[in-house]
Amino acid sequence: MSTIETDPANPRDDTPAVGKAPARVEVLPPRDVPLGGPRAMTVRRTLPQRARTLIGAWCFVDHYGPDDVAKTGGMDVAPHPHTGLQTVSWLFTGEIEHRDSLGVHAFVRPGELNLMTGGHGISHSEVSTPATTILHGVQLWVALPEQHRHTARDFHHHVPRPVPLDGGEARVFLGSLAGDTSPVPTFTPLLGAELTLHPHATVTLALDPAFEHGLLVDRGEVRMAGTPLRPAELGYLAPGPATLTLTNTSAETARTILLGGPPFEERIIMWWNFIGRSHRDIVEAREEWQRGSDRFGSVTGHPGDRLPAPVLPRTTLTPRGNPPARQNG
Repeated sequence: MSTIETDPANPRDDTPAVGKAPARVEVLPPRDVPLGGPRAMTVRRTLPQRARTLIGAWCFVDHYGPDDVAKTGGMDVAPHPHTGLQTVSWLFTGEIEHRDSLGVHAFVRPGELNLMTGGHGISHSEVSTPATTILHGVQLWVALPEQHRHTARDFHHHVPRPVPLDGGEARVFLGSLAGDTSPVPTFTPLLGAELTLHPHATVTLALDPAFEHGLLVDRGEVRMAGTPLRPAELGYLAPGPATLTLTNTSAETARTILLGGPPFEERIIMWWNFIGRSHRDIVEAREEWQRGSDRFGSVTGHPGDRLPAPVLPRTTLTPRGNPPARQNG
């Protein structure tokens, strides 16, 4: 999945009229991005944006489906590389077969976390299985901090337990929320959870006030701290609040993904499937992938060829960060 785009979206301005308290939630709209191929499956991307590169160390949010694989061909992403990041795969419906150069052969299933650490270099393939009729989920990336971005490749699988909420349910796949903690280690403090809200229910969650948070709405219409979010929109909440109130204003069960972490202060370059700190980092990673360097290893079991890297732009790639974080509360 690539992050190369010519026209990333801008956030929706929900600032209230003069004389009222300023809105605390920034609404980031999705944009459609094809994954490639003759029958390209389209994903909705809400991070990165022109105005926001990261939420905590979360640097990439793709949301796809419900996708009828009989019409689109589903997901078939040939072996491709990653550096400087972790991938987080989370499904609502369907099944994806994962193979990587660590030798892992695993399946992504609904309610099960697959986290892959790229570090210095890894390659993998992702293919929806023949049993899948509807594919629906999210693909997330986490930027690794400078001191760990060349760490060894790794893989973790975890099935979080459902945690009942007063008005819904949580499945905490990374970090801690609602009294549950994921055992999966991360290189920076993170929060990742699927939240479902009963029809017309309101849920208030305790937050770490040092974290910034993002809420992706998959289904239903949800108010995040009073700000309405439509399906596929991502709401951003700056650090400060110790609680978050979510209200499902629809007559169906709402489903969301809550992400969080302390502001990631490092500036990064994210090009294609690589995360680095300089133009040279990206050039070197691309060259090593193109010549089949051992840095990325090889994926066995996928019938197709590796994905070639795109051509680098003629301009020098420069690191990007977020605008200065404003405190809430």
